[in-house]
This record gives sequence, structure tokens and C-alpha cells, in this order.
Amino acid sequence: MTEIDAKIDALVPDWLTLPDVAERLGVEVTRVRQLIKEGQLIAVRRGENRVLQVPTEFIGDGKVVKGLVGTLTLLKDDGFSDEEMLEWLFTPDPSLPGTPAQALHENRGTEVKRRAQALAV
Repeated sequence: MTEIDAKIDALVPDWLTLPDVAERLGVEVTRVRQLIKEGQLIAVRRGENRVLQVPTEFIGDGKVVKGLVGTLTLLKDDGFSDEEMLEWLFTPDPSLPGTPAQALHENRGTEVKRRAQALAV
């Protein structure tokens, strides 16, 4: 869990609070906190009250979007910080097209993972 800088905040279009994430996933807030602790989601502190929030694009159809957890693991293994992962996931990539986060949300995870693996080379 990290504080957010203006650049990343500008890249990520929409955010959910932890209770909102819990509601969309159909779980308790404690389970959402566990997902964050395990590295399956990224949460940052935003706004005046420094409330923990998760990018909306990470949640889809009652679950964490397919391919996100594996992508986060690859990026973490490549030495990326949470901020760097968010920046990479939400920076447009003309070869996808769109952002890696959009591609994951559209079930194009294989393409995203391939690009994440290439970063390590």
C-alpha cells in the first residue's frame, strides 16, 4: 500500500474504495485487505482523507480481472514497485492497443503477460 503521485492519479481513470471493491467481489473488506497484502491487488492512498483505493479496471464481473494477479507477480519479480506497476498498467501501449489494464479487462491477458515478461529481458 502506497501513496499516490499526481502522474499516476492522472493515468488511472476511476477508483474504488475498499468497501466498494468488497461489494463488487461479494466478500468482506478484510478479504480485500488480504488480497492487497498478498499482492493480488494494488491499493493506494488517495484524496483528502488518504483513503485506500483500487483502480476500478482491476475488478470485473464479481472477481479480480483475469490475468491481473499473474501480471502483478511478473512485474513484482521484475523489480517493479507498486507505483511503477500502476504506471505501466495504465500507460497507453500502441502495440496492444490501449493500456495493459484495458487489455486485461478485455480478456487479452496473454498479450499483456508477454509484454511484462519482455521487460525482464
